[in-house]
Parts: sequence; structure tokens; C-alpha cells
Amino acid sequence: MRDNLITVAYIAASALFILSLSGLSQQETAKRGNIYGTIGMLIAFVATAFNPQVANYKLLVAVIIPAVIIGAIVASRVAMTAMPELVAMLHSFVGLAAVLVGIGNYLNPDSSLTGAEAFIHQVEIYVGVAIGAVTFTGSVVAFGKLRAIIPSKPLLLPARHLLNLAMLAAVVYLGYLFLYTSAGLQPLLIMTAIAGVLGIHLVAAIGGADMPVVISMLNSYSGWAAAAAGFMLNNDLLIITGALVGSSGAILSYIMCRAMNRSFISVILGGFGEGVNVVASKQQASGEVTPTNVEEVVDLLLNAKSVIIVPGYGMAVAQAQHGVSEIAAILREREINVRFAIHPVAGRLPGHMNVLLAEANVPYDIVFEMEEINEDFPNTDVALVIGANDTVNPSALEDPDSPIAGMPVLEVWKAGICVVMKRSLATGYAGVENPLFYKENTRMLFGDAKANVDAIVAALRQKLSQDKPAATALAAA
Repeated sequence: MRDNLITVAYIAASALFILSLSGLSQQETAKRGNIYGTIGMLIAFVATAFNPQVANYKLLVAVIIPAVIIGAIVASRVAMTAMPELVAMLHSFVGLAAVLVGIGNYLNPDSSLTGAEAFIHQVEIYVGVAIGAVTFTGSVVAFGKLRAIIPSKPLLLPARHLLNLAMLAAVVYLGYLFLYTSAGLQPLLIMTAIAGVLGIHLVAAIGGADMPVVISMLNSYSGWAAAAAGFMLNNDLLIITGALVGSSGAILSYIMCRAMNRSFISVILGGFGEGVNVVASKQQASGEVTPTNVEEVVDLLLNAKSVIIVPGYGMAVAQAQHGVSEIAAILREREINVRFAIHPVAGRLPGHMNVLLAEANVPYDIVFEMEEINEDFPNTDVALVIGANDTVNPSALEDPDSPIAGMPVLEVWKAGICVVMKRSLATGYAGVENPLFYKENTRMLFGDAKANVDAIVAALRQKLSQDKPAATALAAA
């Protein structure tokens, strides 16, 4: 009877996970999708805890309660700007769990498995540990890059592709020794170390501009690692959940690569950054900068008929999204056409900007993806760029030697006036100079994004309050 209830619970949890993924695909249903996922995970946890194979509840409680407390504290304190690093670290935990589960399964084998079943189980262990090791170390490197502990520039070792192939061949050879000889634990542990080095090198060789794709790719890896752990533990729900996460992460990575004009395989193999002429890009990014001030920006916005706001990671760091939402609301009250343009890799996590804007109550219907709005910039009076850099860099289209050459970007320089909010002329996360800052129709508003945004909001309100008495007096006359 208990087994039947657990099976029903697993089916219900799987259905909720599918509904969760479906809900998370759109902003309007994202909150509902998150709730579905939370309920599904709760059902899965309770059902697994009541599995007949679970006997030591004291140990389970002793492990789970501290983990829940730590998770709750971290989740409540983490800022949205630190969310990419947190996601990368959580992916590393999944990979490490797969490694430990695999080694544990090998050390404590199921005596009921014999013949072909035992061989298949050994394959599951080996593959699961390999995927988990790559996911663990790769995610740790991704965390380091996102946290700026490790430089964002790609690590381009000589003959790095041959090195990757050599490590992959070693993994395959050790797999043969593990499955067909009596070498035992040694090939498994050596393979784990080699797979860990492979994970480090694969992610280290990927440049900062492609890091959002890397996070999505590691999400896929963690899903397949979880599925492999499910096979090792004979847990159907873990297999289903891992397959859902793995496949959805792979699809998202592929979609993002297409949006960036990147090859999915090349990004995975660290194929970008080799042979680029960064010096040539820096030479093109020169000229005279035209600075501006808050008052001039306010006048530009109030005199415009159409405004496109382009948020970036700088907005997230400054936590200026609520002020930006107020700017949009004030301009819309003046019947100015205000829209938001979101690049597929804006920020350092897929959907990062969408979440920030939703948190600031920006209406969903004025938020557009790059391919939906890019053609409208030539007919736009003012493009307001807040903390974006690489995603609005014209060198991606104009400089074939640029490290981000070929990547579609938001063509903000085609607007009548482009106002860029930045602290300085420093490069973005990809480490590429931006010629946008030196274009004739670009105005640079230097300083902290939140301070400037708040100043613009205050100036707009003051202007509007001054206009209302004048309009009332004119109407009375």
C-alpha cells in the first residue's frame, strides 16, 4: 500500500514539475510556475522520506534541518545581483552529489543485481560520476568568474582542444578498465579527477560574453547528473526530474546560442576567443565623449514621443529597477511611448532583467525581447541605456576582429539620441571596448545608476508639478 502511495506521489510531483516549467516560460505565469515547482518538490521530499528503504530517520532529520535553515538564510539574504553566482554554486552541489552517490553505490553494491543488470548498473555509476565531476568543477569555475574571483577572459592554453580530447580519451579508457577488469575503485577515482580537470578547463576557456549560456549549459549538466543519480538509486522521480532539467537547460542553451549567433558546440568546447584581435577593437573604440547631466536627460525624455529603455547588469548592481519603473510610469502618463528592450543575455543569468523588471512592477506588455524591438530603434527618439555594455556594443556588428563579433546586439545607436548611464568608460564583462560611447548621437551620464535614476525621477516630478499650475491657469483663462 505504501509503495502505491509513493508511486502516486511521484506521478503528482512529476506533473507539477512539468507545469512549473511551462509556467516559468512566460512572465505572466512565472509566479504560478514557481509555486507548482515548490509544491512538487515538497511532495517529492515527503514521499521519498516515507520510502520503506529509509530507516534511520534520526540521521535524516539531523541532516535535513540544518540544510533547510542554511538554504532559507541564504535565499532570504542573497541579492538579485548575486543570483547568478548562487545558481552556479547550486549546480556544483548537484554535480558533487552525483559523484558521491556514484562512489557510494560502487562501495556498497546491490547484491540482488547480477549478470547484465549488474553491468548496466556499473555503466550508470561510471557515467553518473563523470557527468557529476564535470558539472561540479565547471560550476565552481563559473561561480569564480561571476564573482570576479577568476578573470572573465577565456583561458586559451596551447592546443587546448587536443588537451580536451586527450582527457576525454582517458575517461573512455578508464571506463574500459572499470567495466572489464578487476582494477576496482582506482580507475573510477582517477577518472573522477580527470573529469574534474576537464570541467575546469571547459568553463575556463569560455569568455565572459558567453557566461549566461554557460550557466544555462551547467543547468543542463546538473539535470543529467541528477538523472544519472536516479538510475543509480533506482528512483523514478529523480530520473524524471533530472531529464526535465537536463533537456530544458539544453534547449535554453541552444536558443540563447542562436540568439547570440553562437555555435552551441563551440561554446561548450570553449571555441570562442581564439585568434581575436583585441588590440584592433581597442583602437576603433576612440574619439570624443559627449557628457550630459540629469537636467538635459530629463528634457530629452519629456520632449520625446518614443523612448526605449535598455537595462543591463549595472542597473541590477545599483538596484535601480524601481526608479527605472517610476521613470517609465511618469513618461507614460505624459502619453510618451515607453518600452523596454531585453537582450537574451542581459545580466549574467538567463531572464535576469525580466525578473528585476517584474519585481519593480513594470507591465509585461511593454517589455520586449531583442528580436521584437531591434527594428524600432531608427524610429525611436531616445534610447536610455542603464548599465548595459556588451549587449549594446556596435563592434559586434562592425568589427570582425572583435571577441564578440557576430553576436546580435541591441542597436541603440540607431535611435535619435542614445543616453548611456555608466560609472566610467570601462569595458563590460566580456572585456571589450565599446565604440558606442564615442558616437555623435551618444550622451554619457556618468555616475551611480541608482543616484542618477533617482535624480531623474525627482526632476521629472518637479517639471510635472510646475507644468500643472501653468496648465490650470491657461485653462481658467
